[in-house]
Amino acid sequence: MSSYQLESKDTLKRRIEEAAQFVPLEDLCLSPQCGFSSTHHGNALTEADQWRKLELIVEVARDVWGGS
Repeated sequence: MSSYQLESKDTLKRRIEEAAQFVPLEDLCLSPQCGFSSTHHGNALTEADQWRKLELIVEVARDVWGGS
């Protein structure tokens, strides 16, 4: 079992709103890069955690920008 904690949808949406004060919303996007391993040391993230993170990103993107 993993101890990895995902950000909440509300937290992500607040960050998007903050960024939209400086950059038009249509020019923003979500990226999981910082949440996945970018070094050989990796992050304490299971495969299930990675899928949950991707699902969260899709849900938030649909809420913020629409789409299917």
